[in-house]
Formats: sequence, structure tokens, C-alpha cells
Amino acid sequence: MTTDDLLELLRRHLPEIRASLTATQFSGFQDGVLRLRAAGDDTRAVRGALREVRLALLPLPREMELRRKLDQFRSGGAAPSAVLPDADRLAELIRLLESVDWPALDPVSAEIARAVQQRLLTAPARGPERLTGAAAEDPAGAGLIRLSDPERGDRYPDFQFDPDTGEPRPVVQRINRMLLSDQDPWGAADWWLGGNTWLRDAPAALVGRVPDARLTEAAAALMGEGGW
Repeated sequence: MTTDDLLELLRRHLPEIRASLTATQFSGFQDGVLRLRAAGDDTRAVRGALREVRLALLPLPREMELRRKLDQFRSGGAAPSAVLPDADRLAELIRLLESVDWPALDPVSAEIARAVQQRLLTAPARGPERLTGAAAEDPAGAGLIRLSDPERGDRYPDFQFDPDTGEPRPVVQRINRMLLSDQDPWGAADWWLGGNTWLRDAPAALVGRVPDARLTEAAAALMGEGGW
């Protein structure tokens, strides 16, 4: 998939993108697209802008066709001709971004988001009373994913903790920070608990079973380090 293919994909799915993102998240997506225009013919700057777009779209539900296709896009090893965007195609995408008053959230996308959150909340998790040490004092600072359950309150998925000591696993803390879990805990939890094409299993199921470096590489590929 070339950058132009990506731009066409984004253009066709703009209503879904806006409906599935918060206003802040959508603004980040817009900023990435504008940075892509400012990059001009600088392939390194273009790749940086593509990474920014990718990060902004991480909160999209994995059930969306667009999200699945985005996971397949890589620009790191592509030739410059495949990386540099067509100016007219990019200008059309920016025109749409700037001219349309997108709705806040349509009912279908809201239902998808609720279904994803409910699925993630069924995973084994613990409440704040079971946190210890630095994690209890500052869970976000400790690099932990915190999910808000309307019935049970704050929940911390169990895969983040060593089953013997109860302490946060360093590899999970490191990857959570890479995934910006403090900004998008649902997206980070979805990465850990969902299927992963690189690892052929849910990353959470592989903690302690595969080398930490392998998990870190998979997260880096998602975030664009060596990919986008």
C-alpha cells in the first residue's frame, strides 16, 4: 500500500473516523495530515507525519475495516516514490477535513465503542485496593492501564502484574508507555488483549512466555518505530 492508497482510504472513511474519535483525537489526526502537507518532498518528514497520523488513529475500534487495513500499512522500507503523497490527493483530503462539520458520534459507532469496552472489561482485572507501592500511589506514573468500569470503578487488567509478587511487570510498563496508555487506555488494553498478527496470539497471553524483546518489537512496529 502506498501513501496515496492510504490517503484514498482515509478520504473514504472520514465519516467513520470522525464518529469514532473524540474531538481531541480527531484534532490530532488533522494535525498529522497537515504535517504531511508541510513535509513536502522530505521523505523522512513524510514518514514522521505518517507516524503521527497512525498514532492519532490508534483509538479506532479494531473491528473497523479501516483499522485492520491501517495495521497493514508500512512506509519504513518503501521507496520514496511510494512514500511521497500526490499533492492533489492530499489537498482534497485536507479540503474535506477543513470544510465539513463532522457529527460528534453516530449511534452505530457509539455501539461499536461500547461493545469493545465491554469486551475489555471482561478480562481478569483488579481494583485499586490490590495495588502496592509506587503503583498504588500513582498508577499512571507507574505505566499501568486503568479502565473505568461504570459498575466496579477503576480496573487494572491482571496481565500487567507478576502473579507471584503482585508487582507491575517491567515489560508491560515499558510497552504501556510506548502505547500512550495514559492518553488512550482502551486502545492500549485492546492491543494487549486482542489478536496480534505479528505474534499470532494476544500479547497479554504471551507475557513471560516469549522474550520481552519480541513483545517490545511488536509494539514498536505498531507505533511506527521501524515501520511507519
